[in-house]
Amino acid sequence: MRIITGKLKGRRFDAPKDVQVRPTSDRAKEGLFNVIEARRYLNNTKVLDLFAGSGNLSFEAISRGARSALMIEASTNAVKHISKTAETFGIADQVSVMALPVERFLKQRSTPYDIVFADPPYDWPEIPEMVEQILGDGWLEPDGWFILEHDVRHLFHDHPRCVFTKPYGRTVVSIFMLPENEDSDDEQAPGP
Repeated sequence: MRIITGKLKGRRFDAPKDVQVRPTSDRAKEGLFNVIEARRYLNNTKVLDLFAGSGNLSFEAISRGARSALMIEASTNAVKHISKTAETFGIADQVSVMALPVERFLKQRSTPYDIVFADPPYDWPEIPEMVEQILGDGWLEPDGWFILEHDVRHLFHDHPRCVFTKPYGRTVVSIFMLPENEDSDDEQAPGP
């Protein structure tokens, strides 16, 4: 894996060994961050990364100007790997990592974030419930984005808060926003 652009551009890192992770492909990551940067600034944003795996999305966000990232990952081996990578990149002061299952983390008192990433296992049965929890329980700032990676078993293009959905190979990226941010469908849809 590599950081595509920003202050860490070109830096490479591996997925944690002995941990089942499905890192976002460079193609999907580049497409996703192009959508983000076309519609909002990453500078000084606060990121929450659920099912962080290797930390791939958070590291890219920090490279592009995010202030901080809290990564939630159930695997303690992955958490150690993320922390080590953050140290190597010199951004350990911007990264927090918690070894905790996402479903347990989301039961805690919510703190709003500018961007919430979630890349759960495609067969995780609680994906629809997680979408409603993120949108309804105070995890997003009023202008925040919830960005979910999933496959075609879970399609959200008809969800009232889904403002963008696009496949990148087997991965589908869907972006959700809170209702007060919808002036009109044309203005708020992030677009490709």
